[in-house]
Amino acid sequence: MIPDDEFIKNPSVPGPTAMEVRCLIMCLAEPGKNDVAVDVGCGTGGVTLELAGRVRRVYAIDRNPEAILTTEMNLQRHGLGDNVTLMEGDAPEALCKIPDIDIAVVGGSGGELQEILRIIKDKLKPGGRIIVTAILLETKFEAMECLRDLGFDVNITELNIARGRALDRGTMMVSRNPVALIYTGVSHENKD
Repeated sequence: MIPDDEFIKNPSVPGPTAMEVRCLIMCLAEPGKNDVAVDVGCGTGGVTLELAGRVRRVYAIDRNPEAILTTEMNLQRHGLGDNVTLMEGDAPEALCKIPDIDIAVVGGSGGELQEILRIIKDKLKPGGRIIVTAILLETKFEAMECLRDLGFDVNITELNIARGRALDRGTMMVSRNPVALIYTGVSHENKD
């Protein structure tokens, strides 16, 4: 995992996704060398970079041009990107241009989560994985409900991360915002 402090940051772009969250995303995604992945709402590129070192092709999507630029700078900084396609624009439109996918990570939806998930379902290969990261209660509920309606077994894990900060008398644990991962099992339609 790439440490958080090794990412170029931009005040107008969220991220990077915390290292501990990226670690769990990679565990749930089970990326393989021949997989095609998409990172919707790539921000500074934390998830994109982790996927780039593990899969055949990554499509990184963000509507914010600053996010695309920051992701590109982070890819260059870490010697990654030969297998990454950066796509600036709205996710539904960008997703329609992508071939079938094995892994979809949705970190930002711009209020279009249901449409994004429907398009991803249509492009998801059998056995493919979807992971939605959410900090808002409403997004957690919407993601779970939509994925169930689309025929997936749905799971949720919430991470509460605290990191140590050295003080004169010892170490204080400093909490970060809780992040939920809503992720799919196998689609009911794909079960034998």
